[in-house]
Amino acid sequence: MHDIVIRGGSILDGTGTTARTADIAVRDGRIVDVGTVDGRGRAEIDAHGALVTPGWVDIHTHYDAQATWDSGLTPTGYHGVTTLVIGNCGVGFAPAKPDRHQWLIELMEGVEDIPGSALADGIQWEWESFPEYLDALALRRWVADVGAQVPHAAVRGYVMGDRSADGNDATEQDLVDMTAIVHDALKAGALGFSTSRTPLHKSVHGDLVPGTSAEPSEVIAISDAIKRAGHGVFQCALHHPDVPREMWWLKEIARKTGGYASFNFNISDMAPDLWRDMLLALDEAHAEGCRVVGQVAGRPVGILQCWDGTVNPFLGRPTYEALSALPHAERLQRLAQPQTRARILAEQAENPTGLMRFLCSSYHRMWRFGGESDYEPAADDSLAAVAARQGCDPAALAYDHLNSNGGKGLLYFPFLNYAAGDLAPLYEMHRHPHTRMGLADGGAHCGTICDASMPTFMLSFWGRDRLRGPKLDLAEIVRRQTSETAALYGLNDRGRIAPGLRADINVIDYQKLSLEAPHMVWDLPSGAPRFMQRPKGYLATVCAGEVTVRDDEFTGALPGRLVRGAR
Repeated sequence: MHDIVIRGGSILDGTGTTARTADIAVRDGRIVDVGTVDGRGRAEIDAHGALVTPGWVDIHTHYDAQATWDSGLTPTGYHGVTTLVIGNCGVGFAPAKPDRHQWLIELMEGVEDIPGSALADGIQWEWESFPEYLDALALRRWVADVGAQVPHAAVRGYVMGDRSADGNDATEQDLVDMTAIVHDALKAGALGFSTSRTPLHKSVHGDLVPGTSAEPSEVIAISDAIKRAGHGVFQCALHHPDVPREMWWLKEIARKTGGYASFNFNISDMAPDLWRDMLLALDEAHAEGCRVVGQVAGRPVGILQCWDGTVNPFLGRPTYEALSALPHAERLQRLAQPQTRARILAEQAENPTGLMRFLCSSYHRMWRFGGESDYEPAADDSLAAVAARQGCDPAALAYDHLNSNGGKGLLYFPFLNYAAGDLAPLYEMHRHPHTRMGLADGGAHCGTICDASMPTFMLSFWGRDRLRGPKLDLAEIVRRQTSETAALYGLNDRGRIAPGLRADINVIDYQKLSLEAPHMVWDLPSGAPRFMQRPKGYLATVCAGEVTVRDDEFTGALPGRLVRGAR
């Protein structure tokens, strides 16, 4: 008797090979047979006509705090993810001296747009050191496994205190102390070390993340901890136009540690064609024996603008700002009034920053958002283009759309990865052997971005629905977010459907696979808001041999555990 038998599914096993029809038998959390299974299962899943894949391994999330209170790891947990990695981009909550708690909260709030009130109410601070943080996570249970990286900013703050502020160099003793902390974290089970070097990452007070402009010698020195521990990925958020001049030390870290150095590989409007050069640079790095890889998103890093979100085109306009303190329903009611509309449209924002001015007034980069096809919008459909054809003000179009659907209308602003006006560059980047699927950012950017759904989007959009260019091979899509991402972090016990491996499996009604429209929910601690986007089409998700999702709903099973170190 098996625990589970999945019958007659079309299996894409995570290796990139073509699909085959077979049964899968599961016992004691492992796959024990793939083929024709004669024995029965205590649970039987009919997968005839369905797609069967390994569970997704999402290597770029920010559930560092949420993992301490949310067993569903939502929205990522709805999307077939059976393993996820936290601690990206150099920010997190350990190590943490008691007097640095608020500082770490304000850093995460500014960098990742996670409401500080939710973090303050939700985190119980059961730790000081990073090993103690892992011990606290080890007490939790989730729908998916969780692996953690140790963040540079927290380490710098712990060792250097107020001197950790960006612009201050670390002393030799600081480097010794930081390296020791990272080494202890890796030996305790951290999967890697992360840092940030982009000016986009700032605290709520506008301060750069500690270490943003640190000398490369600092992170090279700290990477010695990876070498001594014998495992660990070096992960880095870079300023996109600066990647070419940062490549030398990324290669040095990869060469020194013998492991992977991974950077966030996006396309900025400031350097729209640089991605081609970077693909060549990745080829050169690997030819030199340096395992440097670029993490690539599945779609634009898209700012969602709405009345309840962090950004909309009318921020800074006096009449709009005067409504911000009103109760939610009354605020939407006032925004729908013609006299309020007229006043706001007649005003200008007061003292907007350069970035906010760009986000709030670039109507040629703003689209009315309705569904999945709108992730690759055409230039002729932008608010600027529509307004030009109709002879009206694009701001008025924006305002009226935000008021649609009872004040829940969404505008889409593809901030990164859309300089070309389509997704052709991302198509090429995903086909390159030295890029990896990533940057879904689950748990982060609660009021601006909802890309935790990216694992589902990869299948539905790139494998089936794309209209404006070629699709990606479905078997390769599966491989990129299973065996490839698992292997990057040394998690070689998962990411494929084969006897002996962990029973992490998705059963998907591929023809019905889709995403609901992003919408705002108020379910964070303190009642803070965040975007939510759930899928339709997951008949079942199995994690470590237990069914966690049936027909797109959680079953209540929580087999997810902390992953300590490579497998």
